[in-house]
Amino acid sequence: MDAIEQLKLDVREGRIGVERLFDVIASLQRQLQAAQQRLDELDKKAGDSATAKVAEPFSMRAEEKRQQARQPKKKTKRSRQGRRGRLTTADKLKLAERTEQCFPADVPAQDCHLSHTRPVWRLENGHAVLIAYEIYRGPSNQYGAIRGVLGRSEFGMEIVVEVAYFVYVIGLSFDKVCLTLQFLQHLKLGKTQADSLLKQLARHWEHEFDVLCTLLANSLVVHTDETSWSINSVWAFLSEKARVVLFGVPKDAQTLEQLLDPATFAGLVISDDAAVYANFSQAQKCWAHLLRKAIKLTLLEPANQEYREFTDRLLAIYRQACRLQRDQRLSATGRANKVLVLDDAIFDLCSPIWDLELPPLEAGPQNDYRLLVNEVMRLMLEEQLFTFVTAEPARQPNGQSAPASGTNNEAERTLRGAAAARKTGRTNKTLVGARRQTILVSVLESLRLYLPQFRLTSVLEEIERWWQAGQSCFTKLLKKMKLQPRTPTILDQVLPVPDG
Repeated sequence: MDAIEQLKLDVREGRIGVERLFDVIASLQRQLQAAQQRLDELDKKAGDSATAKVAEPFSMRAEEKRQQARQPKKKTKRSRQGRRGRLTTADKLKLAERTEQCFPADVPAQDCHLSHTRPVWRLENGHAVLIAYEIYRGPSNQYGAIRGVLGRSEFGMEIVVEVAYFVYVIGLSFDKVCLTLQFLQHLKLGKTQADSLLKQLARHWEHEFDVLCTLLANSLVVHTDETSWSINSVWAFLSEKARVVLFGVPKDAQTLEQLLDPATFAGLVISDDAAVYANFSQAQKCWAHLLRKAIKLTLLEPANQEYREFTDRLLAIYRQACRLQRDQRLSATGRANKVLVLDDAIFDLCSPIWDLELPPLEAGPQNDYRLLVNEVMRLMLEEQLFTFVTAEPARQPNGQSAPASGTNNEAERTLRGAAAARKTGRTNKTLVGARRQTILVSVLESLRLYLPQFRLTSVLEEIERWWQAGQSCFTKLLKKMKLQPRTPTILDQVLPVPDG
């Protein structure tokens, strides 16, 4: 008889009570649950191992990895890979084509000893050449200087100026500049290296920028114009002594006052009719702006005979003013008398509409015509239309004479590259970058006024003269005029360095 049958018999005969029966059932239930839990754990382990085996790749290499994973891990030494990134100085010196020695000035060579060797890339015959310069040290810790190299740079000044010209004057990106140098001059230059070179050159030319601002404030004729930019505006000031282009500055009277204070500037300012230029003692408003407005009216309403006659007569008056300026037979008094005749012509042209004193009309060609007539009359009465006829030509440092212009086209052409860069998103996004571009563009553009031919060779020759003379051509002219740069510097006032 099995245990179950015996249990039934004992219950019928009363040998086992009800309480005892409940205890037996509870004990059996606990044993059953424990057994079931154990079975579930075994099934889970068996299922996981089977799945892992199937997922693992089957190969000799995979089996070796599994065996290594089962064994205790041992510390392994990492194999040293080849050097990545920039080359060491020793590796660069091995690539140098020749070696040159640099001794301290005014120290005999026998009193010096070799301090260190520096590799520097130079341009020779249109190609990049790596030269190893042996820097010698004198008895009083004097070091030999490498001519044409900024600080501890590994690139000659000719390369730095070339990069600055490509980036900020031509408007190439860093990628295109690096590709151009590698293709034409066999120079492998990285974008970060190009950026670092421009920063170094901007720091080196900060003083020259302040000198240019002082020369600008003491010029005879200044062309100025501005346009919007990624940060505030770009403002160009072009004179016969300096060309200053400010990037990232606000277009307001405070900024203008730092460069050209209307209360003290005695020269001629050629500009558009913006309100910020209203307080100068001598002003020439841009004829191109007036003629464009007149031509726009004829394009909007080609059948309007009044608009066409007004535009033709206004253009004829401007052309007559240009002929009078070029006429060398006229004296200063004769030109002044001819200007009075031109003023009468402007009065005869505009008085039929101006005398009506029309109120503001609805937006459209008719209201634009009223505003244009009032603007031309106002500028004539303020003697700002024909100032260029009687103004004396301004002589540039390179010996050329530039007559005053009746338009502001020169300043507009200077800003054309900045406007194109703004439309394509290729502008600086920080004040630090705007400050750097301001310095480099101003110095490079100003060199055009001091050199007979603006080329890389002539620019480098001029910079070489700076090193030999201890001063730039800008500083030389400033001292000749018995002037000093302002303090604090204009650069820190219009483009202060951001904190941090």
